[in-house]
Amino acid sequence: MPRASRSRASIGAKTDRLDVELLKRAFLGWLRGERDHCKMAAIPTLELEDARRPSRERETLVGERTRIINRMRGTLARLGIRNFKPNLRSSPERLAALRTPEGVGIPANTMAELQRDMARLQLVKEQTKEIEQMRLTRLAQPPADAPHAMLVLLARVVGVGVETAEMLVHEVFVRNLRDRRAVARYAGLTGAPDESGARRREKGLARAGNTRVRRGMLQLAWRFLMFQKDSALTQWFQGRAADRRPGTRKTMIVALARKLLIALWRLVTTGEVPQGVVLRAA
Repeated sequence: MPRASRSRASIGAKTDRLDVELLKRAFLGWLRGERDHCKMAAIPTLELEDARRPSRERETLVGERTRIINRMRGTLARLGIRNFKPNLRSSPERLAALRTPEGVGIPANTMAELQRDMARLQLVKEQTKEIEQMRLTRLAQPPADAPHAMLVLLARVVGVGVETAEMLVHEVFVRNLRDRRAVARYAGLTGAPDESGARRREKGLARAGNTRVRRGMLQLAWRFLMFQKDSALTQWFQGRAADRRPGTRKTMIVALARKLLIALWRLVTTGEVPQGVVLRAA
């Protein structure tokens, strides 16, 4: 459905009713091809939205696990205990035996809080493992639709994990993006030029795309340099970042992430394997 600009809002501020005349003008402006008059938002289907839930839920659980661990470490640090690792299997048994540097046990209320945090941590770990197991089970089955086939192909690229592959497929590649520029813009990996008169400069990333995809691609770009050293993309990066100027590698890693995303998009849509990229056996 169309989303008009702020000056052409289709909801009346005073009457709180749909303004049909403004809505008609928004449609006519879009049909005439006027830029920024009316923008069309693609609404995903229930199936596509449902397919994203496991990946997003796992990301939420991983963040919750990190928060619980950091909270437990902070609580113990106030007592002077710094060598306890809550994420180990033996942590629940070791918790009762902890002592402060003065040789005093953990106070009762603090111990009860830590035990509740430990129980929450165990639950989060079990739920995360359940999601990962379900994903591996689906991956082992024969491809039943286009997203599943994309996921299987993308997981064959050395250096691309199943979690990253699933995120890219369901967040980007299932969308009907018309060209490589649209792919880069959706991921928020394009520049934000600042032009005023004769001044031309870049303000960094536009940051108007999918934050989840942008963060995942930047992490994948660093891994790609380690696992795909003979690929053309890695050789391109090494050649551009060889001058050792401050900030060059951080700037070029964004460019590599953009090129890598486009290359993976072409891989799953046309079957074109990027030059020099190693694939696992089918």
